[in-house]
Amino acid sequence: MKILLTNDDGIHALGIHTLYHVAKQYGEVEVVAPSREMSAIGHAITISDSLRIEPYQQNGLTGWAVRGTPADCVKMAVKTILKQQPDIVISGVNQGSNTGLNVIYSGTVSGASEAAILGYPAIAVSLDSYYSKDFTLAAEVALKAAEKLLQNPLPKYSLLNINVPSLPREQIKGIRVGKQGRYRYDEVFDRREDPRGRVYYWMGAERLNLIEADDIDETLLRNGYIVFTPLQLDLTDFNSLNQIEKLAQSLGDIS
Repeated sequence: MKILLTNDDGIHALGIHTLYHVAKQYGEVEVVAPSREMSAIGHAITISDSLRIEPYQQNGLTGWAVRGTPADCVKMAVKTILKQQPDIVISGVNQGSNTGLNVIYSGTVSGASEAAILGYPAIAVSLDSYYSKDFTLAAEVALKAAEKLLQNPLPKYSLLNINVPSLPREQIKGIRVGKQGRYRYDEVFDRREDPRGRVYYWMGAERLNLIEADDIDETLLRNGYIVFTPLQLDLTDFNSLNQIEKLAQSLGDIS
């Protein structure tokens, strides 16, 4: 395989370094990732500033650091940096899960989404911990899934989102396919003052579970399963098309 790796934790992050060393066992690997952390950047792209790239080499990883977002990195990789096009793009391994409505904010998912937009098979992979530094199993699962996806690709404009529990291998119950859940965070803004008396805010969040079900990503992950969730980029709400058709007709000709 010709594999392109990116992430949103930055090219220095241990997650992408682990993924790189595992991926080297599967084929030719290129790394194009943000030069600094871009967590929760979503699918932002850079249009009002320059995109600067620098060669990167550390701990055996060789790649390119881009002063931009994960989506920028994928665009730059396939349009400018790489001499050969990748067979597949993997984004991660992210520090922290990407489930529920969080996938909208996730830079990790957006790196894979950009690849899907450009027509490449794509995987986003995350470890369900903000503290554990053992990304090996998550990387191995992503690469094994990549091999299978190349044999049997997802439909166009779709990607695979993988979340791995932060558990010892022997405690993981297996792999399950889970639907995207509906939990989100209710933001709380803590008002503070700096030493000069200027007001600033620090955002915190309280988790809200909007739906509980046994077959959703977050529930399966919490119960010790590796979760595979196929995501699509078509945001059309097909269930509401008839309602909106009636709404449009009720407005009549307003031209």
